[in-house]
Amino acid sequence: MAETRTSQTSLWRTLVRLRGNPRACVWTEPLWGLSMALVFPYASVFMLAVGLEDHQIGLLATVGMLSQVVFALLGGVITDKMGRRWTTAWFDVVAWVIPSIIWAVAQNFWFFLGAALINGAWQVTQNSWDCLMVEDADRADIPRIYALVKIAADCSALFAPIAALLVSQWGLEPAARVLYVNAAVVMTIKIVWLYKWSHETGTGELRMADTRGESLSKMLAGYHGVLRLLLRNRGSVFAMAITAVFAAVMLVNTTFWQVLAATHLHVPDALLPFFPMARSILSVLLFFTVIPRLMTSVDLKHPTLWGLGAFLAGQLLLQVVPTSDTGATAATYAVLFVCLLLDSFGMSMLFMLTESLVALHVDVRERSRVMAIQRTCIMLAAAPFGWIAGWLSGMDRTYPFLLTAALLVVGLILVAVRWVPTHASDDVAGALEDAAREATA
Repeated sequence: MAETRTSQTSLWRTLVRLRGNPRACVWTEPLWGLSMALVFPYASVFMLAVGLEDHQIGLLATVGMLSQVVFALLGGVITDKMGRRWTTAWFDVVAWVIPSIIWAVAQNFWFFLGAALINGAWQVTQNSWDCLMVEDADRADIPRIYALVKIAADCSALFAPIAALLVSQWGLEPAARVLYVNAAVVMTIKIVWLYKWSHETGTGELRMADTRGESLSKMLAGYHGVLRLLLRNRGSVFAMAITAVFAAVMLVNTTFWQVLAATHLHVPDALLPFFPMARSILSVLLFFTVIPRLMTSVDLKHPTLWGLGAFLAGQLLLQVVPTSDTGATAATYAVLFVCLLLDSFGMSMLFMLTESLVALHVDVRERSRVMAIQRTCIMLAAAPFGWIAGWLSGMDRTYPFLLTAALLVVGLILVAVRWVPTHASDDVAGALEDAAREATA
């Protein structure tokens, strides 16, 4: 009955009527756009400006991912031990505020290496924040909550002109340093507000009581049983494989897309943040128009194929973007727009499917440990591709995207040949369908 009533509610009404932890998490998310999202478009080209080489940037991506693996493994037990609310607050400071200060004063590779190792702690807060956001929420609301988070993240790109203005006035390196300082300040405000407006979840209180007096080593030993249960479930293994492909492709794109635009296509530095902004705007528009029409069946195989296929087309198209030694031309921007359109569609489809299914298919009392194991496996699989992409980029700036194209082909083959229908039950698929359909409400 409750799920039926909820399914009739639009995304916007869901946003307005959110209460408690879901409201605190969703409503503070736009601050991400005034902090880290402002500087992310410049992260890789800032490293180039400081003097790093392509293979070093790729190595940092892999080291950062391996750091995330360690913290993801610890994230489940830390979240259970400290509670969802405290863990999110403390580790957001460790993962974002401290590295932002290091990035702001970075002078060479070793500064970036130290920041990458510390920044991996964001996997702890990813775990605790997910639990904080969804554990007290109505099950049928979970896909809508993740949809709202995705929309908030996409809308944050609207602040990109601020970064562009600073870069055009001060130059890339000084502007990036100021943006990192700003990120540290705004993230601190976000952390304080989220802590003030949230409360510990019911499941969190139970897990804190259950683990009181237990050592971390004993709690980590319990992962063995959780991993065994995951590996016995064909649906879970399949879902992790697809998510790992998506994670590897996103790792390469996040690290090298801007490098390609700036150095190979000769896009001016001041224009770089407008590309993530355009991708985000397109993602929101697609989520409210095309995507709901594709999410009309309990069979999630075809939407997954559409997402992977569109992403693949966008990555291949990057190989033929017109270039000119004198700078980016109108033809360059026209083809890049098509690339962004395809990327936006693929990212939106795959984000919605992977994040919602992971959140819906875990045991309530074991959510933190199961999600920690899943993320650890996914990142271990994706980690090497940062270094590989850096090595390829050193030869040709377009080669990393041939790598991502190959990964997406693997994903398509897995979905076409090894699809496991039972990994998405009717209620999960129905909830996803409702969330997509209501985007048009």
